[in-house]
Amino acid sequence: MEKMIITISREFGSGGRSIGKAVAEKLNIPYYDKELIKEVAEETGLSPEYIENVGEYAPGKSLLSFLPALTIHNKYPNNMSAADFLWCMQSKVILDLAAKGSCVIVGRCADYILKDDPHAVHVFVHASTEYKADRIVRLYGESEKRPEERLADKDKKRSVHYKHFTGREWGKCQNYHLSLDSGKIGIDKCVSMIVELAEQTNE
Repeated sequence: MEKMIITISREFGSGGRSIGKAVAEKLNIPYYDKELIKEVAEETGLSPEYIENVGEYAPGKSLLSFLPALTIHNKYPNNMSAADFLWCMQSKVILDLAAKGSCVIVGRCADYILKDDPHAVHVFVHASTEYKADRIVRLYGESEKRPEERLADKDKKRSVHYKHFTGREWGKCQNYHLSLDSGKIGIDKCVSMIVELAEQTNE
């Protein structure tokens, strides 16, 4: 099998993470989501909690503001913001993983980082607010915020982060090979469509 790289970008609550994991299982290739966080943590010395909570959301703060999040303090250059440092290291890890072989990578601007990889297929998963709101309540439970507010807050932060580091519009269909409405199509059908596209691309 020729190398297959699949990046999954997704709106919060759309099921993109579940879709990515199922695609990796069907193709029998590595899946990187939480696993990617561990790889970046080992490379940077940043805590996994920090990487998970900030890595897709918060450009611009000084690294010194986050020294408690560090377990190793000698890997970053002076005068670099925490977000810039994390972006550089995440990019390195993603490029290294893609170079090793076939894989599915969820989030972390992997579609942009691997935009020039001829083996890569880039997918964006979205859905209606109603579908996503129902899904996050079922999966994560209620919170003080209305589910619609939680959705808007998460996706706004992802969009700002993506624009800051890539200069592109997050979710714009021209940036992806496939854009899927998981609420209309269904999770299982999204999985099969991605698998089919990846296999056709690599014939």
